[in-house]
Amino acid sequence: MRVALNARILQAPRTGIGQYVAALSEALQEQAGVDLDLFLGRSWGADLPSAPMPGYARKASLAKRVPGAYRIRRWLEQRSFDRGLKRRQVDLYHEPTLWPLEFDGPMVMTLHDLTHVHYPQTQPADRLLEIERHVGRAVERAQAVLTDSEHVAGEVRRHFGLPEERVTVAPLGCAARFYPRAYQALERTLGELGLVAGRYLICVGTLEPRKNLELALRAHALLPASLRKGLPLVIVGMPGWRAEQLDDTLKASLAEGDVKVLGYQSDAVLAELLAGARALLFPSLYEGFGLPVLESMASGVPVVLTGTSSLPEVAGEAGVYVEAHDPQAMTIAILRLMEDESYWQRCRTLGLEQAKAFSWQRCARITSDVYRKVLGG
Repeated sequence: MRVALNARILQAPRTGIGQYVAALSEALQEQAGVDLDLFLGRSWGADLPSAPMPGYARKASLAKRVPGAYRIRRWLEQRSFDRGLKRRQVDLYHEPTLWPLEFDGPMVMTLHDLTHVHYPQTQPADRLLEIERHVGRAVERAQAVLTDSEHVAGEVRRHFGLPEERVTVAPLGCAARFYPRAYQALERTLGELGLVAGRYLICVGTLEPRKNLELALRAHALLPASLRKGLPLVIVGMPGWRAEQLDDTLKASLAEGDVKVLGYQSDAVLAELLAGARALLFPSLYEGFGLPVLESMASGVPVVLTGTSSLPEVAGEAGVYVEAHDPQAMTIAILRLMEDESYWQRCRTLGLEQAKAFSWQRCARITSDVYRKVLGG
């Protein structure tokens, strides 16, 4: 079967959905009977782009100032998509985001979460408008909907009134670059960033209100001053919409060097940053899956996280859970991981075992089975 996968998101630096598209497409190409064509926005190809589109951030920033930018971009992409389809005998179209392009054939879409429903205030108004224009109709058009977790599958069925058989859970996987590493092997990369392996905490995720980073910042600020100075909180991620809300909370900690905001980092550097952390703090209010949690566990690093949405499905018994609005609880969890080596080792061991339950090969196998079901075989 020939499948068209919309991989346009790979024009941008890879965050959650970009990582999904890249890893899934690689794993699908190993599945027997799946012939994959990637739509890259302006062109088609069989190979993943090795890097984001040059100047993507500047172009995206300019586009936000243009009235109707989302609709203009969609119109241009639809034209390019249609031209490519004329030269291909595509059996099925897979859309990994909220607004599929038009396609006169079977369509499968992935709904990673319902952030636009639960936290509409975290979306720019023009983007939210486009989501509301397209997503309902898209779900009606789709012969099957994939989700990353049971939690989101239940939400999708209830919100859109879908029967159980139209929604399939395909849990995400973990890239091979996330594995435990000797601290000595991390010295060069971490040294260039002013860090020491085992002597920092890390948060990973786009800077936006839903990620609830203020909880981690306040918990870190409550640590004893002597510990806090030698245990910086490292924040890694793309600036998101309303990221400026963090500024007031960050100012004092940034000025004293207690918090380091590293921004977006390459896949290779992120893997080393995770492996060198004492713990991952993941205070998110809502997640469709939570890839950094899985990646941290696979790296042999304990995770302190909230027990919201899908996160317990990913972390299982390996997670150190705290309430989403209780910085003192997170501070206590951090202190225990710092001071109790046997507890840290236990969390590490549980996390490594939990991570084994997830793989991109499994995700691709479930996904290709859905393709076959939709195509009647």
